[in-house]
Amino acid sequence: MNVDLRVEDLLRELAPQVLGVLVRRHGRFEECEDAVQEAVIDAVTQWPVRGLPDNPRGWLVTAAGRRLIDQVRSDHARRAREVTVARREPEPVTEPDEDVPDTDDTLTLLFLCCHPALTPASQTALTLRAAGGLTTAEIARAFLVPEATMAARISRAKQRVRAAGGRFAPPGPHEWAGRLRVVLQVLYLIFNEGYTASSGDDLHRAELSREAIRLARMVRRRLPGDGEVAGLLGLMLITDARRGARTGPSGELVPLAEQDRTRWDAGLIAEGTALAVEAMAGSPLGPYQLEAAIAATHAAAPSTTETDWYQIHTLYRILERIAPNPMITLNRAVALAQLEGPGAGLDLLAELARDERMAGHHRLHAVRAHLLEASGRTAAAREAYRLAARGTASLAERRHLLERARRLPAE
Repeated sequence: MNVDLRVEDLLRELAPQVLGVLVRRHGRFEECEDAVQEAVIDAVTQWPVRGLPDNPRGWLVTAAGRRLIDQVRSDHARRAREVTVARREPEPVTEPDEDVPDTDDTLTLLFLCCHPALTPASQTALTLRAAGGLTTAEIARAFLVPEATMAARISRAKQRVRAAGGRFAPPGPHEWAGRLRVVLQVLYLIFNEGYTASSGDDLHRAELSREAIRLARMVRRRLPGDGEVAGLLGLMLITDARRGARTGPSGELVPLAEQDRTRWDAGLIAEGTALAVEAMAGSPLGPYQLEAAIAATHAAAPSTTETDWYQIHTLYRILERIAPNPMITLNRAVALAQLEGPGAGLDLLAELARDERMAGHHRLHAVRAHLLEASGRTAAAREAYRLAARGTASLAERRHLLERARRLPAE
């Protein structure tokens, strides 16, 4: 079935919000998730034919609520719960449930999923799936693990939820700090998937980036003095400011060095930079503050050649020490190449290739291709670009990489 893209995007945005409403009202996370998925299927079937309802979110809440009631009624082992749930039964789908404006149900759902009964890895995977709307394959790519590994991780998380009784109570204020780290990581990954989609035709999935920013703003309103919250929001805003310049007239990817910086959103950059400065000045140093400072340094430069690469490389070195990650080292290789030449960057990539998480990653091949091209080794660069293109599921990235390979002159 061909689903209207507008409907598909709307459902992706609304599904976590609807799940948050049901979990807040009824508990029983897994049953609520199943009910929301069935309601989404109903919407996919009906909306393209009948048109969007006046209140899509309320329609979904009502449809999912009815599905949940049906599930409870069919489960004889839980018949004692039927009366309690039935008393809260919503109206038929033809009369949508009231849509509460500007609620934080998705944010509450994020904190609910970060339950202490789950391991940190399972917390992140479950929240990305339930509240972020990402597929298992997308989550696996974000964590640099096979899809089957991530599917098993999510399944184990749901089993733990079931073993804990299936009902997650909203965390009290004293619990927020313990769950905040995972919540911020989830928002970071949702934003990144929206800014550079890991698969599909388009480079961006703007609805994911917008939702991550919206939720980050809500977390900041709850925790205005937390430097990492401010740093993450600042990073998102500065990064998202470049979105309009990242694609050309035909949707082709435009790399940072070739972007028209006058098309960057100056308002978002100013707001994000102010947050980055505030975060660095008043809080213990954390990874999101450092990434925001790196983004602000890029945004302050009139061009790539005028960028303060020494500052960026230094910030990446600090980031590597406090939050080691192969992607950080990959980015540092680019900064190092700007300071000491492409050979220095290639040497660092050779070390990074020994990390099994990165050995076959398309971004490693893409950066290597760029540095090989800069060093004049066009034949090797061409092969590296082609290797990177074969490794990505993003058609926009693939087309860009193949075009870079095509443009290279013969040695």
